[in-house]
Amino acid sequence: MVLGLPIGQHVQLIAKIDDDLVIRSYTPVSSDDDHGFVDFVIKAESPAEVTKGNMTPSSKVYFKNVHPKFPDGGKMTQYLESLKLGDTLTFRGPSGRIQYTGPGTFAVKKLRKDPPIIYKASKVNLIAGGVGITPILQLIRHAVKDSNDKTKMALLFANQTERDILLRDELEDVAKKFPGRFKFWYTLDKAEEGWQYSQGFINEDMIKEHLYPATSDTLTLMCGPPPMIKFACMPNLEKLGHDPDRCIAY
Repeated sequence: MVLGLPIGQHVQLIAKIDDDLVIRSYTPVSSDDDHGFVDFVIKAESPAEVTKGNMTPSSKVYFKNVHPKFPDGGKMTQYLESLKLGDTLTFRGPSGRIQYTGPGTFAVKKLRKDPPIIYKASKVNLIAGGVGITPILQLIRHAVKDSNDKTKMALLFANQTERDILLRDELEDVAKKFPGRFKFWYTLDKAEEGWQYSQGFINEDMIKEHLYPATSDTLTLMCGPPPMIKFACMPNLEKLGHDPDRCIAY
């Protein structure tokens, strides 16, 4: 049995928690080559990790009584963490406006009920913030394993601290195995001494130096916090001549 989820799409997980119906969207990082299971990447921080000094005050918090801004934590994350072998969970989907039909072809709906617009790209810029890396990794994994897919991809990945970089080993491994197909760059809000990549919010220089320039066959995909997309990504992409219609947020 396989999930059968189109690349670029996500599913919704549904659970009844404390008499509330809770629905959250997640992108699997496994594929239809994986039979009998599905993998999700879910970031969770426990109170013990905060006590040990392993988490900055601004890190995302998903458990109760860890951060004053999030007193209840994340309901779905805590529920998933509590599941035991043999428990069941309801899925709904597929959902999402973007579908990679490959090689280098994307079907994108401006609105959920709109007919898809087909975009062709030989170069794809990928901008991710935090857990927004999951749909990006789904695409990267699918594209590089297809020997007929020659699409080139460049990733700019923003996080708060070095410890927050999810899936780092896999991203760097893909870059080593496919140097002509995939490259990456990191930026951190708070970098320690000796950090070899960028520091600070995504800006014009980072995009110019580490992503592909604006051309008719370049497409930019973004996934991250809405303020990052609105205030850091889009204005700087437009400054560099990228067509807003070819800059698409998940």
